[in-house]
Amino acid sequence: SKKMDIKKVWIEDGCIACGACEAACPDVFRVEDIAYVNEGVDYPQFTDQIREAADGCPVEVIKFSE
Repeated sequence: SKKMDIKKVWIEDGCIACGACEAACPDVFRVEDIAYVNEGVDYPQFTDQIREAADGCPVEVIKFSE
């Protein structure tokens, strides 16, 4: 069964700016003092990388909705 596309991405409090999300998906995430989700991105196009970033987040603050 095909995974659902990701429509929305956000980051909850507690980011430690480790850079893992940006490494996994630089089109969607950028890390400065904390991580940010880039606006205006076609999130469904990056569904697999966003999942990878969320799975790889050591503090589990990357959330998404399908």
